Amino acid sequence: MLKTKVGYSTLKDSYAKGKEAAKNAVVGMHPKLGMMYCSCNDDVEEVVNGAISSMKGAPVIGCTSSGMIMTNDGIIESEDGFAGLMAFDDRNMNIGVAAHKAGKNAREIGRKVARAAVENAKENYSPNYFYMVASPKEEEDYLMGIQDVIGRVPMFGGSAADDTVEGNWKIFCNDQVFSDGVAVAFFYTDNDIVTSYTGAYRETENYGLITEVRNDRTLVKIDGVSALKKYAEWIGKKPSELKGQNLLVASITKPLGVKDPLGNLTVVRHPMFGDDMGTRTTTDDVINLGNKVVEKTAIVQLEATVDELIKSTKATLKDVKSQLTTEPAGYFLVHCGGRKLGIGDRIDEVYKKLVEEAHGVPFITVFTFGEYGYDEHSANICGGLMLSFTAFGEE
Repeated sequence: MLKTKVGYSTLKDSYAKGKEAAKNAVVGMHPKLGMMYCSCNDDVEEVVNGAISSMKGAPVIGCTSSGMIMTNDGIIESEDGFAGLMAFDDRNMNIGVAAHKAGKNAREIGRKVARAAVENAKENYSPNYFYMVASPKEEEDYLMGIQDVIGRVPMFGGSAADDTVEGNWKIFCNDQVFSDGVAVAFFYTDNDIVTSYTGAYRETENYGLITEVRNDRTLVKIDGVSALKKYAEWIGKKPSELKGQNLLVASITKPLGVKDPLGNLTVVRHPMFGDDMGTRTTTDDVINLGNKVVEKTAIVQLEATVDELIKSTKATLKDVKSQLTTEPAGYFLVHCGGRKLGIGDRIDEVYKKLVEEAHGVPFITVFTFGEYGYDEHSANICGGLMLSFTAFGEE
C-alpha cells in the first residue's frame, strides 16, 4: 500500500531547510522517492544536500518553484526561502531517476536520461508512469527522446521556475544541480496513477492558421498577418500595448491554444513577449511563446476570468480523484506560475479550494513555467498556463 507524506521548512539556513523538510516528510516512512521544491533565492545545492541527509538513501528530484508552494498546512513562502518535499513509501513500488544537463542535442539527451533511469531502477522494461522536470526550453525535444526509448508511457510534471522570469531556476536530481536540462523519475508500480491536464479556458471565435514560425517558439504570422497585430485585434488592444512583458501579463486571461488531432485536449500556448523582429525592409510584430507551435496548423484565442482560474483548481482536483479506482494516497499538483501571477492576491482562495477537495489527503502544489501531461488518448504534451494534477492511489 502506498503512503505519501509532505514536509516543509522556512528556516533561514539552506542546508537546515532541506534537512528539516525531508526529515518531517519521512517520519514513520521507508521512502522510495522524495519530490522536492524550493525557492530560487535559496542556495539550492545546500537545500538538496540537506534533504539527502534525511532521506534514508532514497533519491531526491525536483526544481525551484515560483514564489511559493502549497501543502495541506498552508501557503509556504518566506523572505528566507522555502522548501517542501513529498515522500513516497511503498514496498512494491520501484523508482528509477536520472538527469542530464542541456547540450547540443536535446532529443539525444532525452534518450540518455531514459536509458539511465531504467538502469537506475534495475529494470529492463518501460515504466508504468513517469515524471519529467526540465528548464523552460526544449521540453518537447527531451520528451521525444525519452519516448524514443520507452514509448508512449503516461507522464506528468512541469518545468523549473523562478520569481521573475529571468532564468534563475534550478533543476536537481540527487547530487546534480543545474539550470538548463532535464530530470526524470520512472515509476514501476501496479498502483493507480492518473493525471488531469487542462487549461480550463473557454475557446472564443477568434482563430486562424499559423503561417510562419521561427525557431519553434516564435509565432511570426497568423493568416499571413503579423501575429502580434492579429492577436491585438482579437483582444481589443494595440500592438504597441503588448510589447515586451506587457504581453505576458495581458495574455494570462486571454492566451492562445492548439488542439490535439482528436480534439480531446486544447493545449495552452502562453504569449510571453511581444517583439519587433523586423529587417530594413519589413517589420514583423511577433509573439514569443512558452512552447512549440507548427506552421499550417490552427491556433485559437482562449479566455477565462480570474474567478474561473481559481474555481478550475478545485474542479481539476475533483476530476483527477474521480479517475482513481482506489482511495487516494496523495496528490501532486502542478500549477502554472503565470496563472498564479494573474490570480494575484487571491491565491489564498486557490489554497482553500484545494484543501476543501483534498479532504485531508496529503498534497503538494508547485508553481512552474511549463506544465506536462495528457488527456485520454492524446499524446504526452508540454504546455503553459495549465494545471497538471496527478493522483496516486493507495493500491
